[in-house]
Amino acid sequence: MSDAAQPTAAEVRAAAEAVKAALDRHLEAVERRSGEDDPAVYAAFNELAATAEAYDELLYDAYDEVTPFEIPGDDALPAYAGPEEPSALSVLIRRDYAVVEPQRLLAQAQRVADLDPDVDADLRAGTSGGGKGSAGSSVHTALGVIFEEYEADEIASRHKEFGLVEGDSTLWVAAAEELPDPGEWLSAPFDQPDPQTVVCRFDVSAVFDEDGDDDGDGDDDGDDGDEDGGLDEDDIDDDLEVEGADAGTPEEGEGAGAGRAPGR
Repeated sequence: MSDAAQPTAAEVRAAAEAVKAALDRHLEAVERRSGEDDPAVYAAFNELAATAEAYDELLYDAYDEVTPFEIPGDDALPAYAGPEEPSALSVLIRRDYAVVEPQRLLAQAQRVADLDPDVDADLRAGTSGGGKGSAGSSVHTALGVIFEEYEADEIASRHKEFGLVEGDSTLWVAAAEELPDPGEWLSAPFDQPDPQTVVCRFDVSAVFDEDGDDDGDGDDDGDDGDEDGGLDEDDIDDDLEVEGADAGTPEEGEGAGAGRAPGR
């Protein structure tokens, strides 16, 4: 920020006074609260958060200094305004993964192609979602094969077998009066839903872990690999023998084969 645009000392002082006043109003609202969801407390909380954020920004712009505390932003869902008796619902799920063991992913994708000749034929023809080539030729192709073959929930429960590590995830349940017409939202399936129709949401993130314990460093499977983090052929063969005993083959209609979506 240029010197001409920097806030004055008086503006910073006024912002600090606004924080003090907002603190007083928040405490008064809490002391007079009428119930757990008192709107006055909610409004005072939002006002305190806004004034604290404004003060923090002015303080930084004027003096290159920050406050020693953090006021959480208002990222909560608004009050529910959907139907009281929903007759339809939408479940929106996002799961993030890091590819930490590409060798394992490629080996699993190649195993799927070896067990199902149709997958290999689709890849050679370039008609599979993973692209053209062999299943184990690239991470891009392997991901297409794996996510076409297995249901998303199965991948979530077995992600380490595919060389993946979980990141953040969220699940939203949104209510509706009726189901949309077939194909209505397929062109833009991930448009933001109306937050006022969300009945509940469930978030999973390492940021919520008090101890910061998370397998995002990809070291949990360190015993399965060599010193540089890769897998040797014996490790991959052992893993695949165990997985094959549990999952069955696509031809048998069990495990992996049962996860294929219609029309793929």
